[in-house]
Amino acid sequence: MKKKIAVLSGAGISAESGIKTFRDADGLWEGHDIMEVASPEGFARNPELVLDFYNQRRKQLLTVAPNAGHKALVSLEELYEVSIITQNVDDLHERAGSSHIIHLHGELLKARSTRNEHLIYHWTKDIVLGDRCQENHQLRPHIVWFGEAVPMITPASKIVSEADIVIIVGTSMQVYPAAGLIEYSTKGTPIYFIDPRPALQSNISKNLTVIQAPATEGLPVLVSQLLGN
Repeated sequence: MKKKIAVLSGAGISAESGIKTFRDADGLWEGHDIMEVASPEGFARNPELVLDFYNQRRKQLLTVAPNAGHKALVSLEELYEVSIITQNVDDLHERAGSSHIIHLHGELLKARSTRNEHLIYHWTKDIVLGDRCQENHQLRPHIVWFGEAVPMITPASKIVSEADIVIIVGTSMQVYPAAGLIEYSTKGTPIYFIDPRPALQSNISKNLTVIQAPATEGLPVLVSQLLGN
């Protein structure tokens, strides 16, 4: 039986493909207050603004490609059962060829009904007012907004609890509930943290290895080690 690896990925890995990590240092997203464009209340107040915000993100996503970090994770499947738990809403892990991906915060290339959360559609063009689900309700981005439940956190925590190895890449693990996932790993499980400016240090735990490098450099090196190359 293959050993299990849980990968926790965040915005840093996608940024290396050219996707904007659109929260700026001042907390604004493309000049907008977060709650204007990423909350149910913001959507209720100004649906056109919110739809346009995500339409621009979707257009940009379609212009970029997976990078060496995404591709290195695919190679791990040669020897391991790999599950990727990502905070990213892009499809770069899928395009690289990874088999098992959980999106904690939704998916940019999907739209869903504003009334029936189970009506979800693959969507690559703009979502506009008047685009409706089969029950005749307006469509919205299939994104988990602030204040909304994170339904995939339960299966994600189970994956981490069963993992033989945990890899953290592209995320500072400071934002909850995703940050709490690492607490589900069993005591002594090897944890690898890849980040150019790591918030964690190896000396805080014997089972933590910090690789100070961007994902495109650190992941290929780690994967090579884990594959015994």
